[in-house]
Amino acid sequence: MFLNQTKKITVTALACLVAVASVFTISCQKELSGDGFIITETPPDLTSRVSSSVTGFVTNESDAAVNGATVQFGTSTATTDKYGYFEFSNVNVVKNAAVVTVIKPGYFKGIKTYIASTGKSAFFRIKLLPKTTAGTFDAAAGGNVSLANGLAISFPAASVIVASSGSAYTGQVSVAAQWINPTGSDLNRVMPGDLRGLDSLGFMRVLTTYGMSAVELAGTSGELLQIALGKKASVTFPIPAVMTSAAPASIPLWHFNETNGLWIQEGNAVKSGSSYVGEVSHFSYWNCDLPNSTVPLTFTVVNANGGPLSNTFVDIRPTSPNSWSHAGGYTDSSGYVSILVTPNTTYTLYVYADCSTWGTPSYTQDFSVGTTAVNLGNITVTGPMVANVSGTVECSGAPLGNAYVIMTKGYYNYRYPVNADGTYSFTTTLCGGSTAVNFVAENLSTLQAGNSISYTLNAGNNTVPALGACVNSIDQFINYTINGTSYALAFPTDSLYHYVNTQTNPIASSVYGSATPGSVTNGVNFQFTQDGIAAGSSQILTSFFASPVIPDSNVTLSGTPIVNITEYGNVGEFIAGNFVCTVTAGPPPGTAYNVTCFFRIRRRQ
Repeated sequence: MFLNQTKKITVTALACLVAVASVFTISCQKELSGDGFIITETPPDLTSRVSSSVTGFVTNESDAAVNGATVQFGTSTATTDKYGYFEFSNVNVVKNAAVVTVIKPGYFKGIKTYIASTGKSAFFRIKLLPKTTAGTFDAAAGGNVSLANGLAISFPAASVIVASSGSAYTGQVSVAAQWINPTGSDLNRVMPGDLRGLDSLGFMRVLTTYGMSAVELAGTSGELLQIALGKKASVTFPIPAVMTSAAPASIPLWHFNETNGLWIQEGNAVKSGSSYVGEVSHFSYWNCDLPNSTVPLTFTVVNANGGPLSNTFVDIRPTSPNSWSHAGGYTDSSGYVSILVTPNTTYTLYVYADCSTWGTPSYTQDFSVGTTAVNLGNITVTGPMVANVSGTVECSGAPLGNAYVIMTKGYYNYRYPVNADGTYSFTTTLCGGSTAVNFVAENLSTLQAGNSISYTLNAGNNTVPALGACVNSIDQFINYTINGTSYALAFPTDSLYHYVNTQTNPIASSVYGSATPGSVTNGVNFQFTQDGIAAGSSQILTSFFASPVIPDSNVTLSGTPIVNITEYGNVGEFIAGNFVCTVTAGPPPGTAYNVTCFFRIRRRQ
């Protein structure tokens, strides 16, 4: 979620921001004095804990689902499934700064922060940023790196250390960097935290961003590097053209604390033309922000029958000036939204479908904010941009209640529970009128999925044909990542093949995949033992090749990687599994390739 402000308002102090689900609620010391809402500033409580739940979806830079990402929440850990979905229930977390962290090799960490509320289930969409190499420089000499979008970093000589030991580093430094556009429609998904920060006095602030950066330094052996004590690097942040005239001459800098999920004020940046330039003493996420005074705004988004529009994106913008500024996030499971906005401002509220761009909003409403809390009540969303969806899930013609339904709309997946009688229903927003979607049901008891169906949603009531979740789907695929880069092969577009290799000792299962001509990758093949093979068994991976990504020379596997067999049907049915391994290949000493693989292929033998 994100929160921006358009103008300065004098109040007693700044409110603290609390996120319910993926949006906000308020938990502040406050007094009522006449017709004003006086906010008393106090240091935030970052020690009290509550039991909280959270769900969400993780995607990559192309908005494709990320399978196999590690998600951390409190002391609990989960792994995203093939839809990029994760879920936690009743985890003990810090109430005022619950942190969800997504880790995937080759990507910067995806981190979301919210203030947890018992009985509310938070929801997030998290879009990971790839560690794109901006450039390299020699540590002894220093150097400059930059991206085409204007983000630039200047390093002084002899300014780099090994992060784990603090020892001086000599050699080439690889700089991975991303600029986060403060006006981008995906800002809510890509930025870390929730734009709450602790200022130099330790008080909570709500921030208006003028641009962020993500930077990581690595040595020639992949070791993490940092800036040496007493040294600073200069960072140039581009200012989007729409924000340039409003951008102040000087702005505070803030770095992101991955532990408490909050931005921490440290230093300033100065406006130079269409950029901000500032010095930083270490690297993580950095942010150019103004701290804001705020008042609370609450409402609930519902359909015509009063049912909730859950996990729906809402955006709030000032009508003028600076209408580029956004404040918004996702509704929780009950459709509830509570955010902080700028006092004495007129706004427009937008309800959106999750589409590739902002597109046409499903609903708009103007309102004004003074200096007191505002409750808009129920926001009823109806009309040509809203679809009511219902259907059933079956197994051999009988209702199946222990299941869930995945709907794919545009780039994004949605997950809905199924009632005990096999029925489900929900309301969703449309991407500009009639919207093509895809449905599939999955059986929670057997982890089996039915065949997916395509369907076109229209405004009003939609009854989806019955979804089966009794037999396995016919999907065949090999999805794998190598050093953070994802590759996907799928039948029948690509060629996939399984056979039993009787020439090896012991006998092994072999899996081959060959991409269509012109694809980024030509193919992949691997073998694993099949002694006692069955669903739930663990087999030993004996070889892995991926051409041309991994060179064919001197290929070796590190350790004894295990293949987890998740499905093993009869001949003509399916074998499925997953594994993680490290492959060394190429001229000595060789290059290490970290591999994660998920596969499902029809058995030939």
